[in-house]
Amino acid sequence: MNRQLFIRALSRFLAGLLVVAGLLFLPAGTWDYPQGRLLMGILFVPMFVAGLVMMKKNPELLKKRLSVREKESEQRTVILFSGIMFLAAFILAGLSFRCGWLMLPFPASVIAAVIFLAAYALYAEVLRENTYLSRTVEVQEGQRVIDTGLYGTVRHPMYMTTLLLFLAMPLVLGSVLSFAVMLAYIPIIVKRIRNEEEVLKEGLPGYGDYMKKVRFRLIPFVW
Repeated sequence: MNRQLFIRALSRFLAGLLVVAGLLFLPAGTWDYPQGRLLMGILFVPMFVAGLVMMKKNPELLKKRLSVREKESEQRTVILFSGIMFLAAFILAGLSFRCGWLMLPFPASVIAAVIFLAAYALYAEVLRENTYLSRTVEVQEGQRVIDTGLYGTVRHPMYMTTLLLFLAMPLVLGSVLSFAVMLAYIPIIVKRIRNEEEVLKEGLPGYGDYMKKVRFRLIPFVW
């Protein structure tokens, strides 16, 4: 096991856990926020397990997933707006619980949690199908076009699954207002996809033909 990579991944995991917990429970004013605890469980337990699996079976993929330094200036703007969106959505969810602003009944949160976990399973499948996936927009050495599995249906199945995950999160938290904020992810991800396709079309052989073969970018039969 790569000890340095393990420490880096564990540090990133614990930092993420503490940040999300702070953004949810401090505005809520209490740890007794059932929807918040539910999200923490379904978000971080599978994330921890997935990290261990990648550490053992594909440490290079884990290293790519930990990299967040974007080379494209347009993508840095996308990341900035995404960060602002998450801050606003989580804080607003905590405040909504505290103040009783448009909160959904708990059974709705449970249904959203099932959708979230199903999207997590799709996320894992995308990682299995494409070992070139990183968190930054780039063309890697030896990279080839993947056109099978989910990639035979939409060009960006990773973004399709993150869209499901991100829209399910505020519903798990029970906050209608937080869900309204998370809808901002749609134009954000559209902007990222358009720029990413320009990079891949220019630098990845065969990607232009793949774009003609697979017409839909994000949602089958829609866009």
